[in-house]
Amino acid sequence: SGVHTGHIQSAHYITMKIAVLALLFSTVAAFTSGPQASRPATELAAERRDFLSQAAAVAGLAAFAPAANAVRDYEGLGYLGGGNVVDINNANVRVYLKMPGMYPAVAGKIVTNGPYKSVGEVYSIPGLTGAEKDVIKKYESRFTALPPQADYVIDIYNNGLYR
Repeated sequence: SGVHTGHIQSAHYITMKIAVLALLFSTVAAFTSGPQASRPATELAAERRDFLSQAAAVAGLAAFAPAANAVRDYEGLGYLGGGNVVDINNANVRVYLKMPGMYPAVAGKIVTNGPYKSVGEVYSIPGLTGAEKDVIKKYESRFTALPPQADYVIDIYNNGLYR
């Protein structure tokens, strides 16, 4: 089944390349057709040749561009807010909405002061009040500290979801 999936992904990748090339060539055709009698034909031909050669170079680069493969099987996905345990290094600040007293103040301090090697490090956040430490203590058993993942850390403050 893994081999079959690879063939399907390869076929989709080739189809995508063909579609990009078709779009590129149709765009080139749109800009190169039509009468332009005010300039000599040799000048127009040279300009058209330059444009087509540049377009072909771009198409050649696009045809051999590496695929951008996303990590779809991240082991820590369940700790990003879909479960009871939250990864303090990778989960978005809005995950803490599920924990009364955490959002926005304590949650904001947690996400802006990471990454953490262990859950216990959150108690060392500068400016954390006693009441905020008590709130963290209340939910500490629901926290874990997995290694930071660039795909998720980038959205830790703002995941682009607005009401």
